[in-house]
Amino acid sequence: MSIKGQQQHAMITGAGAGIGRQLALAYVQQGATVILIDKQEEALHETAELVRQSGVDPLWRTVDLSDANAIIGCFNWIEESVGKLDILINNAGFGITKPIFDLTIEEWDSVIHTNLRGTFLCAREAAKLMKKGGSGVIVNMASTRALMSEPNTEAYSASKGGILALTHALALSLGPDRIRVNAISPGWIETGNYSALKKSDHEQHPSQRVGKPEDIVRACFYLTDPDNDFVTGMNLVVDGGMTRKMIYEE
Repeated sequence: MSIKGQQQHAMITGAGAGIGRQLALAYVQQGATVILIDKQEEALHETAELVRQSGVDPLWRTVDLSDANAIIGCFNWIEESVGKLDILINNAGFGITKPIFDLTIEEWDSVIHTNLRGTFLCAREAAKLMKKGGSGVIVNMASTRALMSEPNTEAYSASKGGILALTHALALSLGPDRIRVNAISPGWIETGNYSALKKSDHEQHPSQRVGKPEDIVRACFYLTDPDNDFVTGMNLVVDGGMTRKMIYEE
């Protein structure tokens, strides 16, 4: 699914590795000008170099999304550098797996501020540029952890659940400005050594395989395609069917 058009400017957070890196490379192949954001400078530099190898010089900037002022400064830089933004993919995020009795308030805040508050602030600042341009698309990366959980993941699950609620609220608020807002909830997306996965890893999925970053890329292409302008406020679950699978102990 093409994003259609050489003049599309797409900002991707968490672009230093994994899904974010694949998104950066894929959108460049579709003719977009990419703006790459990540907290890890070395990883972000590696992604930028990979993009350059395709013949495109990306814009990139290290930003700590838990820092509200850094986010606002980043969007000021984007406005000064390119003056527009068509697509925002809020991909950055992390989790802390820790018993609730040991999880500190600082750790809780770091997850919520990065994943949830960071997503809100990026969406708000992006919407200012999109409104000036007449339209735009925002994709927020949630997780199936917003719908189901494992123990000791409270901060991460809460942040992703908040992203789902934030998504449909933003879709209503920004609709009159022709800005669409949707979420993607990935399941198990293997960003490491796919060939090292066990047969049982794949077979537990109704789809009979573990997910790949390319699966999320295709979902983003669908949601950011200009022809799909009737799609807003939705959560697209990309998990190989796992959240529809009933599991009982034998």
